[in-house]
Amino acid sequence: MAYYPIAAGHPDYSGNFIPTIWSDKLNFKFYDASCARAISNQNWEGEIKDQGDKVIINNIPSVTIRDYTKGQTLQHERPEADPTELLIDQGKYWDVVLDDVDKAQSMKGFVNKWSSDASEQMKIAIDTDAFASIYADVHASNTGNSAGRKSGDISLGATGSPVTVSKVNILDYIVDCGTVLDEQNVPEDGRWFVMPAWMCGMIKKSDLKDATLSGDGTSMMRNGRLGMIDRFELYRSNLLSTYTADTATRCLFGHPNAWTFASQITKVERLRSETTFGEILRGLNVYGFKVTYPAAMGMLYATK
Repeated sequence: MAYYPIAAGHPDYSGNFIPTIWSDKLNFKFYDASCARAISNQNWEGEIKDQGDKVIINNIPSVTIRDYTKGQTLQHERPEADPTELLIDQGKYWDVVLDDVDKAQSMKGFVNKWSSDASEQMKIAIDTDAFASIYADVHASNTGNSAGRKSGDISLGATGSPVTVSKVNILDYIVDCGTVLDEQNVPEDGRWFVMPAWMCGMIKKSDLKDATLSGDGTSMMRNGRLGMIDRFELYRSNLLSTYTADTATRCLFGHPNAWTFASQITKVERLRSETTFGEILRGLNVYGFKVTYPAAMGMLYATK
């Protein structure tokens, strides 16, 4: 059947003498921005080899400071701190096959395009996994309706009562989150804030709308970086955990030292299929993450 209109009685050669053309170009594809690596530390990533590995992280103990009176007997101390275990206990894979009979109809470099897409999809899957759980490990003083280690009167929202964010008050909430970290003595350098797209839109409508223009275009496309407000490097992400009952998003903020992330692609293989006439391309990525310093991370539980 011809796709181009033909006059009545004229022969239809489509599919017989007129070939169907398979384009060498793929339709453009958009990906959710990934930012887990940008907001965490990878201090122990080089020590992992394969899924199931465990890294023992030694923590710095706290030294007790005591009052001194001349002539008193000094009280000795042997500082100790329990180590933290980083388990590389999670893995994700991809496995695609290109049948031999389809090669003639496939675009050039088709397998390479699949590999590139798999890489992007892998980052999205791991980000989603991390954001779905790390919020539960933030310090108790860095979330809820009585946040603040010193003040205890900063409202960041809680299950059943999320804070309502608008273009009028969004900057106030960002500043409040900064105050929460200040009260935990978190370093100012390197602070980050991950928020959903709707919240980023409110910043652009607020009184500091130009503040979102401080980032470079390349990094914005690469990892959702927006700019800086009140010492926070802002990141946009559609992968943050949400709670449907409250229509709320668990917006995370903190410092890279709050949590560690380790990921390694351990296998990438290109081989012939044993069950069909075709070529297989597959890969395995193992990873692990852990909140190692809860006081350096907080959560704003927010809705529109």
